[in-house]
Amino acid sequence: MIDSHSHIYCDAFDDDREEMLARAREAGVTHIVMPNENVESLARLKAVLDAHPDYVSATIGLHPEEIGDDFRDQLHTMHTMLTERTMPFVAVGEIGIDLYWEQDKREEQLEALDTQLRWCKEFDLPFIIHCREGVAECLQVMDNFGESLPQGVFHSFTGTPADIEAIRKRGDFYFGVNGIVTFKKSEIKHNLPAIGLNRLLLETDSPYLAPVPKRGKRNESAFTTHVCDFVAAEMGISAAELDAITTKNAQQLFKLKIN
Repeated sequence: MIDSHSHIYCDAFDDDREEMLARAREAGVTHIVMPNENVESLARLKAVLDAHPDYVSATIGLHPEEIGDDFRDQLHTMHTMLTERTMPFVAVGEIGIDLYWEQDKREEQLEALDTQLRWCKEFDLPFIIHCREGVAECLQVMDNFGESLPQGVFHSFTGTPADIEAIRKRGDFYFGVNGIVTFKKSEIKHNLPAIGLNRLLLETDSPYLAPVPKRGKRNESAFTTHVCDFVAAEMGISAAELDAITTKNAQQLFKLKIN
């Protein structure tokens, strides 16, 4: 399995990061993609990447919740790092729109998303989209690119069938599914067929959103197995089949070469 979205570099794992990674390996997680949040978090990503270069990959991007008065300066710094190839990045992310927490930064978020999607084209990288109460805004920005949109994933996806249809009209994107799918009141499990196996990615978004039966605990990459088991049952296939399919999907999207 590949955990396609996990914040294992954050301070929630400072006391037991190596043990947590050992548990992930034991659970069958073969690779972890670490999504960036802001300029400050890049040093943490690099430290984990340097320690485990064959097991983790890093991305670069400004999270919509992190957009403040200095967002253009942060974007400039990140663009310079991409240009100078400061680190090996497998995607631009996590980027997007969040109007649940940050309604007053709508215009800034739109600008930042447009800028960072242009990086995807410039550096031939896929995107990782964070979209919360902002599907229309994400698609509005994507429409600036016409048919030249880069490839990418809508991570932690909880949208409706109408959202899936609207997104698919713009491109054949991937959808990341995490512990939310296991929650009793979650609707996303009913929409899995609309996404389709060939466009599913597994993720944890750890340390957040731990799946049942670990809900309420700190999430970690080893819990990808619970997401895999649940989604496989919903899709009517074995966990091994879903593992193989979603692993291939993640390898294709992020151009991962895993032994």
